[in-house]
Amino acid sequence: MKYKDYYKILGVGREAAADEIKKAYRKLARKYHPDVSKEPEAEERFKEVNEANDVLSDPEKRAAYDQLGYYQSGQEFRPPPGWGERFGGGFGGADMGGMDFSDLFAQMFGSGMHGGRGFGGAQGFRSAAKGRDVEASLSISLEEAFHGCERSLNLTAPGQAARTVNVRIPAGALPGNRLRVPGKGGHSAHGSAGDLYLTIDVTPHKLYRLDDKDIILETPIAPWEAALGTTVTVPTLTGSVRLKVPAGARSGQKLRLAGKGMPSAKGAGNFYVLLQIVLPSELSEEEKQLYAQLQALSRFDPRPQFPKD
Repeated sequence: MKYKDYYKILGVGREAAADEIKKAYRKLARKYHPDVSKEPEAEERFKEVNEANDVLSDPEKRAAYDQLGYYQSGQEFRPPPGWGERFGGGFGGADMGGMDFSDLFAQMFGSGMHGGRGFGGAQGFRSAAKGRDVEASLSISLEEAFHGCERSLNLTAPGQAARTVNVRIPAGALPGNRLRVPGKGGHSAHGSAGDLYLTIDVTPHKLYRLDDKDIILETPIAPWEAALGTTVTVPTLTGSVRLKVPAGARSGQKLRLAGKGMPSAKGAGNFYVLLQIVLPSELSEEEKQLYAQLQALSRFDPRPQFPKD
């Protein structure tokens, strides 16, 4: 099999903290999401990014991955002796021909088969009491993530027919969240069904931007609104809100609506109105004259830190 450098795929160092991995994953998932990306081979890159995140965001899988040692991406590779036994598998001196790199972690952590005896011939895995766990990804809109939703997924498990399962996505789901849906994985003739592990992606929105649990809305205001103050009506995911903009507002200034961000059991995020001062693209002669009068009257220096002539 060929080695995959999951750290390189996410663009982080091998000592990266969990938050850094999470941040890198979200950035790349947005960049390569097939629904919005114009990057070449976006779908394949999106799958790679999800695969890398699945391993590196899970402490047990990451520990197992790090124990494999370091190789170049694409280099022919086999796990070191005894690697499987350390984590409940049994890869020992098994024949790895035909396996994909990701199969290592699917077999070790996704099948519910622990204490196995290797691959191939009479040395195959013992039958498991529990069915195979299934990994899947699901893209939802920001509105669906905010309010929660129900979706139907077409799933396949090795050796089993495709089937449709209904899942409930709780309100407040964030990009990169990994949801466990008990009993929705692969079936087993010897026991209970496996579980479904669902990685959530939230598609980019035309108005809002997510920053963890916070929602940010860029809101244009006119120069005179910024100077004199005004009241604007801003759309939120729970309806429109009247918001006072103070006199002397600055471009880039954030106005906070507490608790109006993504819902969470640990406390909802906030909704931020990010002010952007914009000018008319065209000015009438009268408007130009008024700006000229303001220029002549005003003592305001927008660049006090610059050297004076």
